[in-house]
Amino acid sequence: MERLMITGGGPLRGEIKVHGAKNSSLPLLAAAVLCRGETVLHNCPELSDVGAACEILSYLGCRVRREGRTVAIDAAGICRHSVPEPLMREMRSSIVFLGAIAARVGQADLSFPGGCELGPRPIDLHLAGLRKLGLLIEEDRGRLLCRVDGRLKGAPIALSFPSVGATENILLAAVTAEGRTVLTNAAREPEIIDLAGFLNKCGAKISGAGEGTIVVEGVDFLHGCEHRVIPDRIVAATYLSCAACTGGDVLVSDVEPVHLAGILPIFEEMGCGITVGERSVRLRAPARLRAAGDVRTMPYPGFPTDAQAPVMAASALAEGTSMFVENIFESRYKHAGELMRMGARIKLEGRVAVVEGVSALHGAEVTCTDLRGGAALVAAGLAAEGETILREIHHIDRGYERIEEALAPLGAKIRRTGE
Repeated sequence: MERLMITGGGPLRGEIKVHGAKNSSLPLLAAAVLCRGETVLHNCPELSDVGAACEILSYLGCRVRREGRTVAIDAAGICRHSVPEPLMREMRSSIVFLGAIAARVGQADLSFPGGCELGPRPIDLHLAGLRKLGLLIEEDRGRLLCRVDGRLKGAPIALSFPSVGATENILLAAVTAEGRTVLTNAAREPEIIDLAGFLNKCGAKISGAGEGTIVVEGVDFLHGCEHRVIPDRIVAATYLSCAACTGGDVLVSDVEPVHLAGILPIFEEMGCGITVGERSVRLRAPARLRAAGDVRTMPYPGFPTDAQAPVMAASALAEGTSMFVENIFESRYKHAGELMRMGARIKLEGRVAVVEGVSALHGAEVTCTDLRGGAALVAAGLAAEGETILREIHHIDRGYERIEEALAPLGAKIRRTGE
């Protein structure tokens, strides 16, 4: 098992570039199942989750070629409709393949997904929406046995919560369904807009992506295209948190600043100077951060749940008390216990975390609890006095491309070693 050795105490300075978005790449890879001809995705990050998605595509019968950040998929040879349980368990986002496989071959056999343990993240909204389109779904001992008689049919679908995954699954199933699908209370995240833009390039007829109501006019088939994945806004938020934690001055480039509109005000509240460029954000941290106040995770365009943990690491060093309210997942404070090993003062009660800032953190042996919790511990380690040993870093590799190499040019003392 590998680990990260981090020596903290110095401010980060310089420029760092953001890679493509994990949460956009995965549904785009699933969407390739629907296409006749080759699909080429550029700026697709080299992450373990992307690797797992490519393994699923290969198992289904697709030809997959990866060269750096470019992935080419030819789905002409699809010969399977099932995904083995070990592949499904590698990531929670694997459920996004359900709508695409069912739409392409008329049946699907998948197990429930795995990935980070963030508490209940039920897929009932996915299944209810797909059933509205005519997919017959039987749940049998942890597997989803799905089939459609004839062709999926468009329908009005209203989500009780703007679930990103459910919105993606319904879009993937609806684009080649017969007739019109009107999806209300749809998720508005930039990743949804990216997926719809890709599908439209492939011949789909989708309007309203990024708004509360999405309309899909079904088409007979999709063709392949070339597409560039949007920048990862959560990686950008993590780098900004690292700069804030260390009292640094960092330019985060290759980003879409508008995607960070729910995050940047929190850093300004903490006393950071924020300068927004056309494709960049510069953060200049004060000598001592101020408390973040109330931070409440919300669906986009609100503050994202994926940025909660890295920002909490920064608030642990701020002057004053910050309060976090987690409205998306029930078990997203597992990193708090690890931060407390480093000297943070955090009180937890249900969905609320109260963080009383301290003047300094100290290095310790800590364990990644999940993807974003691991990123928070990297940020804390960079600011802490002494050495931090971070274990179970395979969680981090799911969403950050060689994080130690990315941060090193900023002056971060961080290296990857074997146990």
